Amino acid sequence: MRLALAQFNPLVGDLEGNGQRILAAAERARSGGADLVLTPELSLWGYPPRDLLLRPALIQRQKQVLDTLAAACPGGLALLVGVAEPAMGRRQPGLYNALALVQRGGWRHVCRKRLLPTYDVFDERRYFLPGDAPAVLELQAGGRPWRLGLTICEDLWVEENLRSRWPDAVDPIADLVPGRIDLLLNLSASPFGPGKGEVRQALAARAAARLGVPVAYLNQVGGNDELVFDGASFVVAGSGRPLLRLACAAEDLGLWDATPPVATTPAPPPPDSREQLLRVLVLGVRDYAAKCGFQRALLGLSGGIDSALVAVIAAAALGPERVEGLRMPSPFSSAGSLDDADALARRLGLRTATLPIAPLMQAFAAGLAPELGAPPRGVTEENLQSRIRGTLLMAVANEKGGLLLSTGNKSELAVGYCTLYGDMNGGLAVIGDLYKTTIAGLCDWLDGPASGPCRAALGLPPDGELIGAAIRTKPPSAELRPDQRDSDSLPDYAVLDPLLKACIEEMRTPEELVAQGADRELVARVAGLLRRAEFKRRQAAPVLKVSDRAFGSGWRMPIASA
Repeated sequence: MRLALAQFNPLVGDLEGNGQRILAAAERARSGGADLVLTPELSLWGYPPRDLLLRPALIQRQKQVLDTLAAACPGGLALLVGVAEPAMGRRQPGLYNALALVQRGGWRHVCRKRLLPTYDVFDERRYFLPGDAPAVLELQAGGRPWRLGLTICEDLWVEENLRSRWPDAVDPIADLVPGRIDLLLNLSASPFGPGKGEVRQALAARAAARLGVPVAYLNQVGGNDELVFDGASFVVAGSGRPLLRLACAAEDLGLWDATPPVATTPAPPPPDSREQLLRVLVLGVRDYAAKCGFQRALLGLSGGIDSALVAVIAAAALGPERVEGLRMPSPFSSAGSLDDADALARRLGLRTATLPIAPLMQAFAAGLAPELGAPPRGVTEENLQSRIRGTLLMAVANEKGGLLLSTGNKSELAVGYCTLYGDMNGGLAVIGDLYKTTIAGLCDWLDGPASGPCRAALGLPPDGELIGAAIRTKPPSAELRPDQRDSDSLPDYAVLDPLLKACIEEMRTPEELVAQGADRELVARVAGLLRRAEFKRRQAAPVLKVSDRAFGSGWRMPIASA
């Protein structure tokens, strides 16, 4: 049997369009001699479809699209398509997360997902019922019958160290042992996360050992709102050895012969973790813009490291000719920052414009003085500068029809070191899930020789500095008052970021951190800042999720709390 792993990029809710994408992959697979085409979890819908699943008209349209697929399916080829199967006679949730087998002239449901994730960004029990039986599909290929074990995404995540998610759940892998299958197939929509590729492969290798058969793991690719799916699909032998690996953060179609199930050439290693992160961020921006109908992007270019990294990502995602940087100097902006912003724009080939904000600051001060009894001072004056810049950026974005990219980082969002209706303005927070220290490390790598091949592949200048040493080494500063530094208001990021990661991603309590040696007053301060900034984060732009826990749909803290 020859499998085709169709790692494609769906548009959520576009049933007809996704059906056409599946057919295009099927034509390519047929030309490659495939017998069976695998498509990702809920491939006809795109993952996650969320409350679109609650629309009865779309469920009816799904049936029409499946009929169309069956009529157009190339003869002799079978497709496994991710669908939402109606549960007859059941109230909400009245669906199964399922797979349909599509062949020339007909289709049928062949698998129901058994483990439904309800943690982090997942909320599948809102929409689906769990399947109650293992799925084994029998197909004829290559002159012999094949018994294929079918699983969907979370059904593979059943190892002992993950059982906290499913303390009373069934084990879909163990339930396939009596079926004496020849291959295990897992069709997934698994978002990118640090080290997640290694976890997926380890789980597949363990399942291969338990069942004594190869495992084909197919993952969705593409950005859907805040989530970015990295693809990186693969096949492992019964021994756990990698036999095939598809592209990271790009569409791909891989062909693999299950007979014989031994590859003579090992699969290439995955990309470096920093390259994976950069590619995923680029994909997230590109898809968010394209799927929301934006042709251009705009950002404030301050000369700092955050806006520099966002500019690099935007240039790679959309092309430098479709990205504009707006410089908005105040009386407190240093000449070095302005020069650094210009130099970065030249290296990337970005168009820039300059709108000084000093006259607007004076006008706001004069307008507010009668009410305040004096011109605004302190934080009020600083926030006005940020809001003036945010207003200018939104005005230019409105007039030119561009996507405004927010340049704030996770450290700032965590502690509220950001201004509502100011620097938080934008349609997408590109690096809102990257701590300041992570940004520094990624920028150091980008300016080093190891990033050259990746930069070239993304259409960026492959040689020399990209971010620039002047930007990478300057002390972080919002430049909202003379000689301001972030360290005036916050602990050093090398100290702050580990505490934030422990509180946000590991859910550690202040007491636990103090017991581990952290300073009590510092922990109390950081925890208080994190809690009090919740109202700002609730109004922030969508954040591209690249960590184990990002601010967004996987972070559901109350605003008013103790």
